[in-house]
Amino acid sequence: MKKFVLKKFLFLVSMLFGGVMMAQTVTGTVTETSGPLPGVNVAVKGTDNGTTTDFDGKYTLSKLKQNDVIVFSYLGYKSKEVSYTGQATINVVMDAESQTLNEVVIIGYGSTTKKDATGAVDAVNSEDFNKGSVVSPEQLLQGKSAGVQITQSSGEPGAGINIRIRGTSSVRSNNNPLFVVDGVPLPGGGTTPGGSDNGFGSSAAKNPLNFLNPSDIKSISILKDASATAIYGSRGANGVIIITTKDGKGKVGDQFEFSSSVSTAKAAERYDLLNATDFLSAVTQFGGDAAAQDKGFNTDWQDVVLRTAISQEQNFSYARSYDKGSVRASVGYGTIQGIIENSELERITGRLNLSHRLMKDKLKLNLQLTLSRVNDDSPSISDNAGFQGDLLGAAYSANPTWSSAVDFVPGGSNLNPSQMLAYIQSKTNTNRSLLNFTADYDFTKDLNAKITLGNDDSQSFRGSAISSLITGFNNGTGGNGRGSVNNINVKSQLLEFTLNYKKDFANSKLTALAGFSYQEFKNKGRNVTGWGFSTNNLDAMVDNLKSSAGKIQSGITGSFQQYGYDADGLFVNRLFPAIVTDNLAAPSGLTVASIAGDTFNNTDELQSFFGRVNYSIADKYLFTATVRADGSSKFGPKNQYGYFPSAAFAWQLGDEDFVSDAFSTLKMRIGWGITGNQDGVGYGNFIRRERFSGIGIDNGGNINPPGTSVVSFANPDLKWEQTNQVNVGIDFGFNNDRLNGTLDYYHKDTKDFLLQTTAAQPSPQPFFFTNVDADIINQGVEFALNYDVIKGDETNWNVGFNIAYNDNEVKNFAGQIPFGQIFGQGLSGAFAQLLAEGQPLFSFFLRDFQGYDANGQQIGDVQKFVNKSAIPKVNLGITSTYKYKNWDASVSLTGQYGHYIYNNTANAFFTAGSIGNARNVTRDVLTSGEASNNAPDVSTRFLEKGDFLRLQNLTIGYNFKLREESHLKSLRFSVTGQNLFVITSYSGLDPEVNTSNVLNNVPSLGVDYTSFPTPRTYTFGLNATF
Repeated sequence: MKKFVLKKFLFLVSMLFGGVMMAQTVTGTVTETSGPLPGVNVAVKGTDNGTTTDFDGKYTLSKLKQNDVIVFSYLGYKSKEVSYTGQATINVVMDAESQTLNEVVIIGYGSTTKKDATGAVDAVNSEDFNKGSVVSPEQLLQGKSAGVQITQSSGEPGAGINIRIRGTSSVRSNNNPLFVVDGVPLPGGGTTPGGSDNGFGSSAAKNPLNFLNPSDIKSISILKDASATAIYGSRGANGVIIITTKDGKGKVGDQFEFSSSVSTAKAAERYDLLNATDFLSAVTQFGGDAAAQDKGFNTDWQDVVLRTAISQEQNFSYARSYDKGSVRASVGYGTIQGIIENSELERITGRLNLSHRLMKDKLKLNLQLTLSRVNDDSPSISDNAGFQGDLLGAAYSANPTWSSAVDFVPGGSNLNPSQMLAYIQSKTNTNRSLLNFTADYDFTKDLNAKITLGNDDSQSFRGSAISSLITGFNNGTGGNGRGSVNNINVKSQLLEFTLNYKKDFANSKLTALAGFSYQEFKNKGRNVTGWGFSTNNLDAMVDNLKSSAGKIQSGITGSFQQYGYDADGLFVNRLFPAIVTDNLAAPSGLTVASIAGDTFNNTDELQSFFGRVNYSIADKYLFTATVRADGSSKFGPKNQYGYFPSAAFAWQLGDEDFVSDAFSTLKMRIGWGITGNQDGVGYGNFIRRERFSGIGIDNGGNINPPGTSVVSFANPDLKWEQTNQVNVGIDFGFNNDRLNGTLDYYHKDTKDFLLQTTAAQPSPQPFFFTNVDADIINQGVEFALNYDVIKGDETNWNVGFNIAYNDNEVKNFAGQIPFGQIFGQGLSGAFAQLLAEGQPLFSFFLRDFQGYDANGQQIGDVQKFVNKSAIPKVNLGITSTYKYKNWDASVSLTGQYGHYIYNNTANAFFTAGSIGNARNVTRDVLTSGEASNNAPDVSTRFLEKGDFLRLQNLTIGYNFKLREESHLKSLRFSVTGQNLFVITSYSGLDPEVNTSNVLNNVPSLGVDYTSFPTPRTYTFGLNATF
């Protein structure tokens, strides 16, 4: 199977560098063990006379002379030489080279093999992906590559995922890598609106990669060091992940494939909350009136909000290769239920990959198109809810003697979780299309030109509503209702042109690439809130707000930023051509009492020139040099262009005579490069800009027209973040690479990181956006090992292991910035982390909790660094696959070590003060020694080790043996378990969690606050080809 996938990967590259078809003299077929091999170079040695095999492995070569030597070569296979002595037919069977280190890796604007790579690169093919219920592409990679940390922010379907390649290199900027899909770099920001704060806090946007169907992905390449990523310049500082989708190349005849799966999931862990009897006893224990709190029921509120989730996914594809090209088309449909009520992701996808050759195979056209519709239902879960909590906070703290009936009113500011399920709704609909068209032309056997056009268009709408029937909210929602509609349209367009040249000399090879790229990014949308609805139907509330906002906007002529409509009438705030507030007549037919709208419309551009040269001597000494110049509209003329060079050298030591024959592969790599990051700069922060301040509706439905404020001050010196990276690595293999591995050391130094800081007063401006003259250092070691324990005809067993150590430190930073906001009653303004010199990023700054005194009061009142950070020092991955006859099994374990988590959920809800105020708690609170009047200040009491080892994925499959006359080519049944166990000392629901919030313009890491529980999932799958 690996050879077959390899063949499909390499065909496009081989066609690009193939020779020109000539008159027929000798013909033949080139095959390998699994069948015909298309795209093989067939050439007369020492001449330009050559051709390539077609999709059936056939070739024709003319102008031959007696005793000419015909060379058959193909990436990943051993070259063969045959002397021509007048034969009419020459058939050749190619032998694959060592499979592991000769697997193809798609790199920036090209491809190579692991054997020939000079940089730190890795590749994971579809057969090695994680199996089961997978929503986004990143989950396919978890635990598969050394130094790649993948953390899902919560267990919610489609939730955002944090990916860190070789540590965290920036404070404010996006630390995720650049994603490239079929040659099109994707925008770095979100493509869906976050949830507005309608009374229980705001929520984050969903994962922007949810539009991709994982079943359409053929391989994922990971570029880690600067020598590999510098070709992407200002977007390569955090690494690059290149996604290649499946195509029809190598498919003989019509091939149909159908896959179906059904999954069931439950919460892997629950909190040990008090039942009704124990709760009433605890109320008495802490001085409360149990009789007054007893409402006569025994409700497990976790049972009320959690459920057994049932999900399903169906995929169908058609693929075919023909004489001049190939085609693959696929459709997919899936619904992934969350384990919390009212949470679900529905995805509909369509994909088309076409390739065709013209003009005697000199011109090659490729079209790749993805269409998707993703529908998200989100429960009332927030990243930053106040002391009342969101749905989960309310469920954890709710009195278990309350009734779970929707019409039960707890009284005061207490929230009934059943009401939050029945009376709150948030739905998001996202349509996205990704189009990539390429045309490349072979001017000669050595010179090729390619043009790429890309268009990525995402349009997303989120509608949220809270019924006026809800009780407990203190923001005027009860009796009136609140709602919001949010639109965001993210569009990018790409134009690229590249020239590729290659030349073989007597004992050396040269390949060169030169290119130009232009990409435009448009981001526009609106955020509208409403108050005072005439209906309690949640869908109708959203429709009414959407319709009413549309009527207001259609009646406004000219440019505007904001509008507000309430009992006093309609006003419009304009920025252009002059800053002004207009009072207009409100349109008729508005069905919402108060409406506030705010709009945005931003465009950024990136223009680039780039080049790469590869030179090899005797296939042993490999040199690579790249350079890219990026010009960005995010910076002023003074620093608009950034320059990002790299260089690398690799030495195939295994080919030297002085190296023992015990090594089948031994290669040393050294690389250096500079990469950049501009994501953190935002829009227009190098010039002075004003906007109208945030607009909102108060508890009585009134809107106070906001004035303008300065959102950025002029800074012509603003420039790119730059990361200087050095990498030294060794690739090795023994026994024809049956045992193989890599060892890498790296050192990354990020300078001039982007940050908005408060100005020292007195100052003409309150803040400024600038490059901080400091360093963020990441240095570490990565080690990966693979071993084919058993390699036979009927039995195969492979074991893989990877581990990475990373040390992070901030150096030469003069200031101190508090961040890591902590939420809960009495915790306003509290923070848990501090950015400072000599500390890792996301270092915890806490009171050192030393227990309780005789009165149950917390001991330890000085906030200080505690020498603990949220960044893992060690990331671990263990994989194994076993095949016996028709059976196969695979297992994947992941682990993270050396980091800490702040348990904000416990700080906010599970304290003696909570039970003293008749809010439910976990059992351990009753014996903690804490008094009910103790202030649970932010301290090491709630800081816990985040170390864990997780059985991420276990799959068992059976491939049915089919009759030759069967219409089926293959039939496979599988069972997969995900998150089967976690070994950890963390007392929260899951240690692999992050509830990100921003304080002082710095996002947090390692804070757990009412996170969506992680599910344990079992999936039954069926796959058939025919």
